[in-house]
Amino acid sequence: MDLIETLCKVALENGAEDLYLKQDGTPRLRIKGDLLEIEDTVFDEEDMESFLEKCGYDDSPTKEADLAWENAAGQRFRVNVFDSLGTRCAVLRPLREVTQSMLELGLPVERMQNWLSRNHGLILFTGATGSGKSTSLASCLSWVSKNFKKHIITIEDPVEYLLKNDQSLVSQRQVGTDTESFDSGLRAALRQSPDVVFVGEIRDYETAKAALHACEAGHLVVSTLHSSNVSETIQRLLMLFPAGEREGALHMLSRQLLGILSQKLVPSEDGDLHLLLEHLENAGAVKKWLEESELNKISDFLAQGSQGDNVTFINSIILAYKSGQISEETARSACDDPADFNRILLGVSHGSR
Repeated sequence: MDLIETLCKVALENGAEDLYLKQDGTPRLRIKGDLLEIEDTVFDEEDMESFLEKCGYDDSPTKEADLAWENAAGQRFRVNVFDSLGTRCAVLRPLREVTQSMLELGLPVERMQNWLSRNHGLILFTGATGSGKSTSLASCLSWVSKNFKKHIITIEDPVEYLLKNDQSLVSQRQVGTDTESFDSGLRAALRQSPDVVFVGEIRDYETAKAALHACEAGHLVVSTLHSSNVSETIQRLLMLFPAGEREGALHMLSRQLLGILSQKLVPSEDGDLHLLLEHLENAGAVKKWLEESELNKISDFLAQGSQGDNVTFINSIILAYKSGQISEETARSACDDPADFNRILLGVSHGSR
């Protein structure tokens, strides 16, 4: 068996998130966040050249590239190739199938199923890198595929999970290999008879505008932003538009936004990770405030704590702490302002002064 096949087998058997290769260096695995060496093993120049040839790598256009590779067992990997001080390196990430349900992940199941059952509109998942957005999204899209006869198109960079064709037809496209960009992939998707379009990230004006227009055209669009909470998400999305177009963008957003779900992952008391959530549905007064550009009222509304079906991070944190799922130290550090946590522990309601 080739060394690369053996290394991938070891990575999969140990549940590694990533396999790191460096020419003439010791391979390493990332397991539960830690990098661990595969001792007494060297991935030499011949091994690297053979592996890159199997991936179809061509270094003439660029020294770095995103590729895909499938091992002899049929397991697909996302591969990123790059140089470090003139030495060839690669990071392999196994593409996994969705195994956890929304309930198992700790998502608000009824709320998500309600949003995902709509025929059109925009759903935004937000959070920092490593907050579990990809896992949550994969679980949500898997639920759609199992329960509806729809065409789901994903535009990802990179593809993180392999989605099954259950009742739905799933077309997964990777930026760089299957389409040039999120924007071009989204515009092309509208000519591919989609029902649901997942755009890996809204990071520029063109993609933001195309996503809102896709919603108006009668499609359900799901996407992500790198923003820390609900209020910041609205502001960040709005700032992608030129100043002269922001009022119009808010009008579109008030009509098309279904909801925003923000995530944080923190250490749990059982040694695993616990999902903290903040989510807001665009309904009632929220829709009115968006339409009238009164974003400060949405921030004030959220600052008052959980209101009906809307949940804030501070309430999610307090619930997790009181139920024994996270420690007091973890709960306090998860708050943007630790004083909020201290006030609630003292019995002072969040938002009061």
